[in-house]
Amino acid sequence: MFSLPNNATIIEVGPRDGLQNEAAPVSTETKLAFIGALQGAGVSEMELTSFVSPKWVPQMADAKEIVARAEKVGRQFVLTPNARGIEAATEAGADAYAVFVGVSNTFNQKNINKSTQESMDALEPLIKDLKVEGKFVRACISTAFYCPFEGAIDPKETIELCRQFVELGVDELSVADTIGMANPKESYELFAELKKEFPDTLISAHFHDTRKMALANISAALQAGVDRFDSSAGGLGGCPFAPGATGNVATEDVVNMLHRMGVETSIDVDALCEAVAEIESHLSGPVQTGMYTLYKNRKPAEA
Repeated sequence: MFSLPNNATIIEVGPRDGLQNEAAPVSTETKLAFIGALQGAGVSEMELTSFVSPKWVPQMADAKEIVARAEKVGRQFVLTPNARGIEAATEAGADAYAVFVGVSNTFNQKNINKSTQESMDALEPLIKDLKVEGKFVRACISTAFYCPFEGAIDPKETIELCRQFVELGVDELSVADTIGMANPKESYELFAELKKEFPDTLISAHFHDTRKMALANISAALQAGVDRFDSSAGGLGGCPFAPGATGNVATEDVVNMLHRMGVETSIDVDALCEAVAEIESHLSGPVQTGMYTLYKNRKPAEA
């Protein structure tokens, strides 16, 4: 029987994951306007920025200012890959942190020059300290389904990495199809198992739309009991360290699908498209997602 939740939560990742790959610098003022427009559309959980070295991700060089100046609405995550990043984020006033590790050792080595287990060993004391301080910690699990270097990932390896994070006390697992190769059957099976194994931990699904299966994978995850989804307004983003990882699934398309299925998100699709319109002129290329294209095509008729 087709079973769906009444409500779902969208975690908007556009300001960080969506913009990190943009070649041309996006100004701090433009980012703050984008964040404000997304909040105005009803987004209550958002990944604001990341505290990484500007040498590697120059787009995130203004992380401290973004955290300090963004209006405090709902839960706002910052990506913090190491102790230095966590310290800087704390100084800036962050109170929800995201850490990340790839299930694939090869991906992890190419991303942060550490094996998966070395990354976990380094994060263990940091996560424990954050939890002692009462901070919200989100663990982002990269290459949970497929790796651009190793191919298919054994679901048991993904579940085991999630278990290590849960045992460290994280509040949430964000499980990612980093290069967009998962299919709905794989989505359902992995998320059903994760929900069974970790019933007391928040679980989010993070899909890329490389092969245009992200919405189908979200539908499958919904049926497996997941009600939290990462998405990026305009379908922006991708992982700079994962060949073949194109944009994230578009928030406006996810929200439209959920609403048409009777799953409420408290996000206004038209207001979301207006936020995309505000950022589009600052991007390296046009936004061409389904709902945004419909929005643009009907705007002249409504003017």
